[in-house]
Amino acid sequence: MINRKGIILAGGSGTRLYPSTIAVSKQMLPIYNKPMIYYPLTTLMLAGIKDFMLISTPRDLPFFMELLGTGHHLGINIEFAEQEQPRGIAEAFIIAEEWLDNDPCALILGDNVFHGPMRHQLTNVKEHGSTIFAYHVSNPEEYGVVVFDVDGKPLRLYEKPQKHISDYAVTGLYFYDSQVTRLAHEIIPSARGELEITDINNCYLADNELNVEILSRGVAWLDTGSHENLQQASQYVESIEKRQGQMVGCPEEMALALGYIDKTQLREISEPLIKTSYGRYLRNLC
Repeated sequence: MINRKGIILAGGSGTRLYPSTIAVSKQMLPIYNKPMIYYPLTTLMLAGIKDFMLISTPRDLPFFMELLGTGHHLGINIEFAEQEQPRGIAEAFIIAEEWLDNDPCALILGDNVFHGPMRHQLTNVKEHGSTIFAYHVSNPEEYGVVVFDVDGKPLRLYEKPQKHISDYAVTGLYFYDSQVTRLAHEIIPSARGELEITDINNCYLADNELNVEILSRGVAWLDTGSHENLQQASQYVESIEKRQGQMVGCPEEMALALGYIDKTQLREISEPLIKTSYGRYLRNLC
């Protein structure tokens, strides 16, 4: 498996979640019993990534730095960078250009929650080109979508089409080779003034280097863009955790499972949290 870097984009103003996000980043809001940002971090860790860059606003970045630190306690490395204005998802590659240093990367949106049996798909991403993930939804008009031909090959990607053309939304999880930074510089802003990730993906598609993996029905992809969706995500996580007795989106547990830390280190992490159910859960893993 190639050495791939991971970008977590946690910017934006979160206006759809006002007033909750007037003074705090959306990605710092809790989904059930842990900050939202834990979930995308854990997903990229599951993909075998150890080097991360978290991109957020100048206002919110210090809070993420306080929450996550350098990642050393998890056996990973986390760096931070600012996105001064929301100029589009694809700008993340320009912001991270020097850090990426032409290495392949993955990008995940900080408000995307994945749960289910997807480790095989994550760890078998193609080395060359791009791999993105599609998910069957009932409201495709709210997302970027991918249109397939009769053989299941991608024909075109569209950003929030006004007419129904596909039931498959493109999730906020993307894998790219070293070409992505160059492409991010070459695309032009859309009508809304943003560098669209859909344009990046269409560039790979035009070169026949776009692989679209459809997530199975056993995988949950949760949207957290509204108060209702945020509540539903929390209820989903609560239901799974109480039913199975295992946490969803727990980076400390993932670090232990991957061998990034040992049980002695996990015990040390749990000490300051021992009065909480989260801390006691970590202690019981030791």
